[in-house]
Amino acid sequence: MSGRVGAIVVLGIAPTRPDIGYGYIRTATIDGSTVREVEAFVEKPDLPTAERYLAEGGYLWNSGMFVLKARTWLDALAAFRPDTLEATTAAWRAATRDAAFVRVDAKAFAAVPAESVDYAVMEPASRARGSDGAPPVRLVPLDAGWSDLGAWDAVWQIGDRDADGNATSGDTLLRDTRNTLVHATSRLVGVIGLDDITVVETPDAVLVARRDRSPEVKELVGALQAKGRSEATTHRRVHRPWGWYESIDQGPRFQVKRILVKPGARLSLQMHHHRAEHWIVVTGTAEVTNGEAVLMLTENQSTYIPLGQTHRLANPGKLPLEIIEVQSGSYLGEDDIVRFEDTYGRAPAR
Repeated sequence: MSGRVGAIVVLGIAPTRPDIGYGYIRTATIDGSTVREVEAFVEKPDLPTAERYLAEGGYLWNSGMFVLKARTWLDALAAFRPDTLEATTAAWRAATRDAAFVRVDAKAFAAVPAESVDYAVMEPASRARGSDGAPPVRLVPLDAGWSDLGAWDAVWQIGDRDADGNATSGDTLLRDTRNTLVHATSRLVGVIGLDDITVVETPDAVLVARRDRSPEVKELVGALQAKGRSEATTHRRVHRPWGWYESIDQGPRFQVKRILVKPGARLSLQMHHHRAEHWIVVTGTAEVTNGEAVLMLTENQSTYIPLGQTHRLANPGKLPLEIIEVQSGSYLGEDDIVRFEDTYGRAPAR
């Protein structure tokens, strides 16, 4: 394509509007070919700059989709971010494996620099222009009705809109509202008298913003992280190798969880220092290890696990197992788990 082996090819999208939610790529033609040379990756612009890009031509939206050989990527990392390559390699080499998962070493992986692909490799590679052994960067235009849905305004753009320009999903009720996105996940959302607004309701949080400012959600996430809020990193429904759990209710000294265990899966053999638990089977069959006893529980049956008791939950059946867990105690954090045995390699070596 470029006359050289090992190019990095990015798929670029011809802009249809001056959008401030996308990064752009400045390109130059190569001998009349549809393949273009990448001159620079540029940041998400303000509106006047985006309008200028559209008027000048030669700028395409950065889709974030790259085509290249794995060896080329490793070579690019070695050229521009050897620290990232070294840290990632260390995490991979220290990985553990079980029947279903490869688990990189958590401590080593945490040492990998947190930097985007564009900053770490693509921008310096485009500046290098293939010199000093760096892989050349080329662009191929993509015309496939693409949207990265990277902001809620993009969801409104592609949504089915009513006569007033509103795009809705879930249980919603609108009155005297125009050009607004309303996304409801877990409850009824009513909206009155709004124009050009984004309303997003999930079990985790509710967002209300001007539609053209929805890309600023990342600043809100940064504020949550700065305050140490769990919403920045964890959903109410938390997926695990054996299934998932979600918090239904909580208060001082208690928490209620809904837990689903996949057929044939089981949790670790564990105990807690600070909480006791009640388990009530909603559907399916539960095999419960409770101290020295092993119980088989079915729908509407329950068991009590005292504080400090060794216990385990397993699903021996062919259907999903769902239980309600009621925790009570002085501390209910997920780090109050001592694992003795675990199918998924999370128990310490003995």
